Amino acid sequence: MTSSTKAPPALPPGIVLYQLAVGHYVSRALHLAAKLGLADLLAGGPRDAAALASATDTHATSLRRVLRLLASVGVFDEQADGRFALTPLGEALRSDVPFSSRASVMLFAGVGIQDSWKELEYCVRTGEPAFRKHSPEGDAFSHMDTEQTRVFDEAMATFAPATAAAIAAAYDFTGVGTLVDVGGGNGALLSGILSAHPRLRGVVFDRPEPAERARKKLAEAGLESRSEVVAGDFFASVPGGGDAYILKHVIHDWDDAQATRILRNCRAAMKPSARLLIAEGIYPPRIDRSLESRGAAANDVNMLVVAGGRQRSEAEFRSLYQTAGFELTRIVETPARLALIEGVPR
Repeated sequence: MTSSTKAPPALPPGIVLYQLAVGHYVSRALHLAAKLGLADLLAGGPRDAAALASATDTHATSLRRVLRLLASVGVFDEQADGRFALTPLGEALRSDVPFSSRASVMLFAGVGIQDSWKELEYCVRTGEPAFRKHSPEGDAFSHMDTEQTRVFDEAMATFAPATAAAIAAAYDFTGVGTLVDVGGGNGALLSGILSAHPRLRGVVFDRPEPAERARKKLAEAGLESRSEVVAGDFFASVPGGGDAYILKHVIHDWDDAQATRILRNCRAAMKPSARLLIAEGIYPPRIDRSLESRGAAANDVNMLVVAGGRQRSEAEFRSLYQTAGFELTRIVETPARLALIEGVPR
């Protein structure tokens, strides 16, 4: 090995821990960049801090300091003349690009989730999500204001086209005439699956606000004749008549008792021949230092803090299915970072 190919020396443990400890500096700066729309402002080419400050009604010197922090982690590039430019990483922060991460950054680095994480000790000591400290009877969504709900729905829909394509390619929908998307949000997932399977019909079921957005989404996609949107509460009931019921990133929001209640309502609505499909990540049996393990563990603790839910292992899914009246038949991996956990009524 030549000197030019030698790996850089390992950092002392104390420095590594320090870098981990100050990770929130970057996440908060990234949120501000997303909120101010800095990536959109840089889409046309490099600009200096003064021009960006003028466009965002901020203090130029202070904004430059934040831009330099984000340049240090590769979101922006500080050029020799002092102007800032987008990097390939920063491009994903634009609002007008496919698979934009702007809404996800706004959600996961935003004040709502950040404030919840301040109560991590409370969550660990009690086993309850942070909102229960001040709202014992609330749930993960009832305390969200209109703007938080909008950002949440937009973030959840960001990767829906890619997820829909992955599910449509990985799963055999033969024999499925009607697919019911329970907690289907703005309809982006169902829209993608229906587009890939022209003979399939679908139903989006969600709360009234996202249901209205789903109507518009499906109409824009030209899928009105093959789809229906129903508003309601999946803790009360779900629409009947489907040949398959899919729940994407829904069950991990809830504890076992609440998840069982949702699934039992699906079971009550289903024909004996119908299938249940939960689309989520599966918690690995052992955590290592892989990106997959880090994502699973981080999401699991976030579910504890923010929603009161959890990521589940294959064994935990089997137990949940059995309690709710299903038999887990198989797990279908997809090209996306989730699997389809298939079940049938017992």
